[in-house]
Amino acid sequence: MTKRTPQPETSAKDAQQVRLPARIDAASEAKAGPRAAHPHENLDRASRAAVAYLSAGVSPHAFFQAWGDWALHLARAPGRQLELAERAQENMVKLLGQSLAPKADAAPAFVPKAYDHRFRHPGWEKPPFRNMQQGFLAVQDWWDYATDHLRGLRPDDADRTRFMARQMLDLWSPSNFPALNPEIVEETRKSHGRNLVEGAHNFMHDLANTIAQVHEPAPEGYQIGKDLACTPGEVVFRNDLFELIQYAPRTDEVQAEPILIVPAWIMKYYILDLSPHNSMVKYLVEQGFTVFMISWCNPTADQAELSLEDYRERGVIAALDVVNAVVPERKVHAVGYCLGGTILAIAAATMAREKDDRLASISLMAAQVDFAEAGELLLFLDESQIAFLEDMMWEKGYLDRPQMARAFSAIRSEDLIYSRAVRRYYLGKQDLPTDMGVWVSDTTRMPARMHSDYLRGLFLENRLTAGRFAVNGRVIALKDISAPIFAVGTETDHIAPWKSVYKTQLFTDSDLTFVLTSGGHNSGIINEPNPGRGHHRLSRRAAGALYIGPDLWFAKNTPKPGSWWPAWKAWLEEKSSGGVPAPAIGAPDKGIVPIVPAPGTYVHQT
Repeated sequence: MTKRTPQPETSAKDAQQVRLPARIDAASEAKAGPRAAHPHENLDRASRAAVAYLSAGVSPHAFFQAWGDWALHLARAPGRQLELAERAQENMVKLLGQSLAPKADAAPAFVPKAYDHRFRHPGWEKPPFRNMQQGFLAVQDWWDYATDHLRGLRPDDADRTRFMARQMLDLWSPSNFPALNPEIVEETRKSHGRNLVEGAHNFMHDLANTIAQVHEPAPEGYQIGKDLACTPGEVVFRNDLFELIQYAPRTDEVQAEPILIVPAWIMKYYILDLSPHNSMVKYLVEQGFTVFMISWCNPTADQAELSLEDYRERGVIAALDVVNAVVPERKVHAVGYCLGGTILAIAAATMAREKDDRLASISLMAAQVDFAEAGELLLFLDESQIAFLEDMMWEKGYLDRPQMARAFSAIRSEDLIYSRAVRRYYLGKQDLPTDMGVWVSDTTRMPARMHSDYLRGLFLENRLTAGRFAVNGRVIALKDISAPIFAVGTETDHIAPWKSVYKTQLFTDSDLTFVLTSGGHNSGIINEPNPGRGHHRLSRRAAGALYIGPDLWFAKNTPKPGSWWPAWKAWLEEKSSGGVPAPAIGAPDKGIVPIVPAPGTYVHQT
């Protein structure tokens, strides 16, 4: 087993003196050729940054290009225009028939989408609110049809116009207006308008916090280190990029191979150590595993130059070195979640190229290695958009929390933006705190250089699966990985769609177990074993076996009730070499000693 010596603790000052290449793909950089920046370019960047703040970080060019492409292709398609006219006529006839001859037990002509909860109140089933709801859904149906793919129209532009049409319709939904929403009318009558007064107070509170960029503390009962992220352990290593937590064993005997978890740095790590009843870390420790967790820093402007390569070398590999020092002569089960899974796959492929065989297995949870089908996050990601974001980050040195939160909320705006606004500002109700909700609001920043590396190298140019992703000047390949892989996708994931996660099978040759679980990007992963806790599909592909497409795979694998965690635990045990006495915390003889108790200090950075 190839080993490395753990690196000493690195200060932020030292880290900033070592700069890695800004572009990961050296070949692309050479092709582009050097170009000296003109002094006036700063004026351009400042101007674009100002526009970016006004447009919430979205490039106006992407809007105009998509609508222009759609309109021009529609203008020269008379047949499609007739189809749209007929569709409008059909929808009008359905609405008129339902309004003029209503039947109490008749099914509605139009129904909301499965994820749309705005019209669940019983009042929407009665006139006149039923008519307004059906009218809105009829218009929504027409726009979905109108923005469908059209011959000659770029598919990306068709998807963009559909997304933008949906955003505009969501803004004008009758559920957003007090006089048109039966739930608001009922609550206003019942409380004599008190709900509107309390809603106005909530609105002013949120507005003040938004303007002042105030990060509200966690509510009572959801304190980090006490109620959340409370699995006992110690921080045994720290550099300017991350803290490494080693969790205290719960069993006298543990599996010989430890687990190293690499979370995404887009959010705090404790999604994987939420409340005691649903903590993945606690579950693994109680099942007899030695668990280490990376807790990333929340970068500031001083860390703007942190690169994707920094997160691999001074993050994942540095953590692996420490784990090897604490638990010597043992391979490691590496686990990556979301963006952490992507950087883990890059690290594993680099290790395979360098004949570094320290990984016993690789688990990728809701993590993508191919970004050709990366969902709605990819819709507006083009050269114009990335340049826009780069200019926005250029001024501060990072992508700030509000921009990150708005990007994710816009994907499900009907629920994450408008339903919440109605509940808070018109019904006067406070958000009920949950462990997941507290974690979601505990957002982080993204270093400018790393975010640019990530967006360009992976999302925009998809270099990793195209054979053009270089580490230290040499291209890496996922097919070099020989360690067994356990990949998890979630059925309703809108950040890492499961068919995109499934494509890990297409670009790797090692033994691979794939699980598709019910739930979304977070709820599907935090899927503790409880009665009635969803379902999952599971299959194993032997090393070198032929590829099966996702639709055929889905049809062939029937769902099994319950959580996927027990199946994963059994898989990890199968890939382990048996039980050994639980190791001590840290390795004092190697200078690795407990620094502070878990959850450490970086998790508290705001």
